[in-house]
Amino acid sequence: MLTLPASVVFRRLLGLSMGIGLGAAVAPGALGQDMGRARTTITTLAAPKMHGRGYVKKGEKKAADYIQSRFKELGLRSFAPGYAQPFPITVNTFPGRCALLVDGRQLEPGADFILEPASGGGRITGPITVLDTLIFTDEAAGQRFLVRPLQNQVLLLRQRDADRIRTLPDAFAQHLNQAAAVLTLVPDKLTASVTDQQLRQPRLQVLARSWPSKSQQATVQVDAVLATNYPARNIIGYVPGRIQPDSFLVVSAHYDHLGRMGKSVYFPGANDNASGTALLLELAAHYAKPENQPAHSVVFMAFGAEEAGLLGSSYFVQHPLFPLARIRFLINLDLEGTGQDGVTVVNGRTLEKPFKLLEEINAQRHLLASIVPRGRAANSDHYPFSEQGVPSFFIYTRGGSKAYHDVYDRPENLPLTAFSGVFQLVTTYFQLISGSKQ
Repeated sequence: MLTLPASVVFRRLLGLSMGIGLGAAVAPGALGQDMGRARTTITTLAAPKMHGRGYVKKGEKKAADYIQSRFKELGLRSFAPGYAQPFPITVNTFPGRCALLVDGRQLEPGADFILEPASGGGRITGPITVLDTLIFTDEAAGQRFLVRPLQNQVLLLRQRDADRIRTLPDAFAQHLNQAAAVLTLVPDKLTASVTDQQLRQPRLQVLARSWPSKSQQATVQVDAVLATNYPARNIIGYVPGRIQPDSFLVVSAHYDHLGRMGKSVYFPGANDNASGTALLLELAAHYAKPENQPAHSVVFMAFGAEEAGLLGSSYFVQHPLFPLARIRFLINLDLEGTGQDGVTVVNGRTLEKPFKLLEEINAQRHLLASIVPRGRAANSDHYPFSEQGVPSFFIYTRGGSKAYHDVYDRPENLPLTAFSGVFQLVTTYFQLISGSKQ
């Protein structure tokens, strides 16, 4: 960690008091990244053959193999055979049928509806029962709901009502579980997720605008498989430092995503997080060049199972391949595909001096539209590290495409506006906190 004010460190290292610009302090070629190669990486990771980098058809394994081959091409060193740190997970998957028919009309999976992460499987045809919202305000209505048979019913409710049920006694949620299937109408967008749980009945989220009015009957077909002891893995390589090889700077990004939902739908995950993985690989290519060998070792951690609950990064923290105390700083890259509005830095408010240094770099080089600090947040793979006292930033881009955890997060929707700026911000920041030129 820095002990001097960021501005003092910045001036001493770069000679700004003598009028020397930041560019003069950086080694020739040190700021290069191959944008064409980066786009190819994103397109490859988000392609149909990667199956959404999830746990159906071994999509995450294909992605891990791809990153492993890129590390090998770059000649990165490894802490373990094949750069791999395996760990088991449990995850709910949807490998087969995924269909919803309402009064004979077939809705489109991914566009009109998605499966809730804990959805169970089954084939159900039954009458649609709309939840009586009086249960939230009228005790008699609540009692009528609790005694009404739901076993053969397809229960329909709105998202706000699904949220409100959690505030009622447990008996209401337990009765809800008796329905043959549960459909929840969501007002704005479909946002998928991953979990290690599976409920007894199919549960779907349906866009409200896609729902036919005055519907009477629904058919739900879902195949759900709870995969236990699934062999996930982290892919970790490094470039040894010239001066302090036992002191580490870390770049991390998760390569997994949401996988498949049935036979025809997959979640590409271009921004989340093929973009961050591509940036990690560009940084690895940079530091792997002999002329850019860093003073401290730089470790590149491509984590698995982030979408399942930060499982890969948590596993590393619990089973480190080198002492966590030797990590000088970690920068986590997630959602790096946009940037018209700049970037946000998680932990920027808690690590004030390091964040000030990022601001100084950006003020001198005009790399990004803005750098906004944010406080502590458990929203990506930096979190298990920062909770163990490892100084960590999570940098993500803002603006542009709003696609997130849906079928529209595709490579063609990413402008990569801040990709180069974040690359230069990271390399310059690592150079400065190392206290020496590359």
